[in-house]
Amino acid sequence: MKKMAIIATKGTLDMAYPPFILASTAAALGFDVQIFFTFYGLQLLRKDLSDVKISPLGNPAMPMPIPMPVMVQMLPGMESMATMMMKDKLKKKGVASLEELRSLCQEADVKFVACQMTVDLFDFDKSEFIDNIEFGGATTFLDFAGETDICLFI
Repeated sequence: MKKMAIIATKGTLDMAYPPFILASTAAALGFDVQIFFTFYGLQLLRKDLSDVKISPLGNPAMPMPIPMPVMVQMLPGMESMATMMMKDKLKKKGVASLEELRSLCQEADVKFVACQMTVDLFDFDKSEFIDNIEFGGATTFLDFAGETDICLFI
């Protein structure tokens, strides 16, 4: 059986999709898949994903319907507007929500590992996270990743 390991380090809307899409696809193809969520990627394991946003600021590759100067991107409310626009676009194109993709991964037996060091560093309470995840450190990830066919850092 092929194996895939993914390190998810970012908790923004645009960076949340790749690990879940790749993991669910690999699992559907019969891979044994594990995602290690560390630093800001831990946001993706929280029960409530409504705080996951996208920032147009510092994201020059983000296609905007109209060119926006950097000063406009810094205005209050622009992050919420960009998030709303992105979620609307995803929905119109038939892309599953983050909650749906995350559930699909769990149904497909993708293993989610929350970085214990990061949980401790940011004083998270384990009750903030979804069920059926493992808490472990770098060695937990490396034990699995060392035997994988594909290892991705997102």
